[in-house]
Amino acid sequence: MKDKHLLIVGLGNSGKDYENTRHNVGADLVSFLSKEWDIELKESKKLSGLIGSSKTGSKKVTLFLPKGYMNNSGKPVKKVVDYLKIELPNLLVIHDELDLPLGVIKFKNSGGHGGHNGLRDIIRGLGDNKDFIRLRVGIAHPGKSKDVTKYVLAKPSKKDKELLKEKMKASINSLEIYLNEGLEKATLNLHS
Repeated sequence: MKDKHLLIVGLGNSGKDYENTRHNVGADLVSFLSKEWDIELKESKKLSGLIGSSKTGSKKVTLFLPKGYMNNSGKPVKKVVDYLKIELPNLLVIHDELDLPLGVIKFKNSGGHGGHNGLRDIIRGLGDNKDFIRLRVGIAHPGKSKDVTKYVLAKPSKKDKELLKEKMKASINSLEIYLNEGLEKATLNLHS
C-alpha cells in the first residue's frame, strides 16, 4: 500500500429481495467488517452508497457499499475513489466468485473481471484500469451456465450459510494483516 488510506468495497445488490443471497457475499462481508471494526456505515446520497471510516493502527480504512445493482457499481466506486483520493493499489473490492469452492476466500492482485459483471463495470468506471486488489469469496458453481443467474440470486442452504459465515469470520485476521503488513503477508496467512 502506497499511502495510509485503504478503501474496501463490498459488492452486492441493494434491497430486501437480495439480502443474504450468494451474489451479496461481498456486501455481507463488508457489513460484518463494519461491526467487527466498529465502523458505522451511513448513507451518502452524494456518493451513492453506504460509507464509514475509521483509523486502524496507522491506517485509515473506509468501508463502502454501493447502492443499486451490483452490475452498476462502476460509477459509485469511481466517485468514492476520486472523493477520497484513493490510489488504486489501495482499493480492495470484495465479491462473490463462482470459480472457487464454497467458502474458499482468496486475494487477487489486479487482473480482468473473469466474467463478473460487477467487476467489469468497476474496471470500466475506473477508465479500464484493473490495478486494484480483489478478495474473492467462493460460492461454487451450480454446474450449468444456464443455472448461474438463478443460483447466484438465491439464498444458500442453512449449512452453506453457516460455512460462509465461518470462513468470513476467519478472513478478518487476514484482512487485518493486509491492512497493517501488506498483501503478501495477508495472502500467505489466508491461503495457508
